[in-house]
Amino acid sequence: MYKLTKKVIATAIFSTGLFLMNPAIALGVEAPTGIDIGPQGQFIPLGNITFASLVSGLIRFILVIAALLFFFMLVLGGIQWIISGGDKAGSENARKKITSALVGLAIVFAAWAIATLINSLFGVDIFKLEIPKLYP
Repeated sequence: MYKLTKKVIATAIFSTGLFLMNPAIALGVEAPTGIDIGPQGQFIPLGNITFASLVSGLIRFILVIAALLFFFMLVLGGIQWIISGGDKAGSENARKKITSALVGLAIVFAAWAIATLINSLFGVDIFKLEIPKLYP
């Protein structure tokens, strides 16, 4: 008898939970169809975001941030060289920082040039990446 009461209480709690979660299902009412859950108003262009556009946007963002970072490292190295005032260790550190910044900046621009070359030779634009779709 005790087991039967436990089952009845569990069933009552479960059905009450279903009713609270989705009353339309619990009451047997058909849910409305055609609800637009896409972006609305000023966020409508966000509906066109794809994985490919995220990847290409990330590549462009990384290139811009890297170029800015290396430019600021170059400026900091120049300021450090000026501040060193002839100190051999200070000017050597500044020279290493400037050299590293120039090499990094050259690498960033070489990556951009290679991406542009791949686009012109093979027609694959990494900055406007499109991943082909498989159709069954």
